Amino acid sequence: MALRLWGRRIGRAGALVIVVGLSAIVAWTFALSWRPSATSYPYQGVDVDESNGPIDWWTVRAGGADFAYVRATYGGTGRDTRFAANWADVYATGMRRGALHVYSICNLAVDQANNFNTTVPRDRDSLPAAVFIDFTKGCESRPVQRIVIDELRRFMTMVEEHTRKPVLMKLSRRFDAAYGVSAAIPRPVWAVQDFFPPDYAARPWRMWQANDMRRIDGVSGAVNWDVVAP
Repeated sequence: MALRLWGRRIGRAGALVIVVGLSAIVAWTFALSWRPSATSYPYQGVDVDESNGPIDWWTVRAGGADFAYVRATYGGTGRDTRFAANWADVYATGMRRGALHVYSICNLAVDQANNFNTTVPRDRDSLPAAVFIDFTKGCESRPVQRIVIDELRRFMTMVEEHTRKPVLMKLSRRFDAAYGVSAAIPRPVWAVQDFFPPDYAARPWRMWQANDMRRIDGVSGAVNWDVVAP
């Protein structure tokens, strides 16, 4: 009797494990393909860097991307090895394109702005330049808020003199919580949060990175999927 009872319990536990496992697989598969409704957010696109490798941009466009941000530079000297190819190939498809810099609080703003401005050609038809502001790997420095805000303003001013357009701030939740960038600097915000519209910035976001694990045809591996505020 006892053995039979334990057998039933083990059977129920095994069935539960299978159900949970299948549910996780379904959820994971859904996450890899999910994007916000095109009805609610009609303008959608991607942002990529060299880690995505060669991209078939015609296929990306056919898959529903209206625009692409491509990483150009990072820090004071880093340059994305795929920037020139991505910049030209996105343009060839007729998609709107924008260039992105990954900011580091361990490098001077002047050096970072010069790195970006000498890498990205001035193009009046391109989207506003974007700067990704987050704590970066290998940078342990934590300057006081006044210094961080002053340096970011200096970077943006220099880039805007080059591009003639306001910089778009792609701003992480943790960095904004630490330094209050969205409250201190009046620039459009590109907020970052998977699956649920973000609400952490001091002003309404203009763009939202909605899924950093999306898989689409034309790109090897996961890609950041972004939408513009309606």
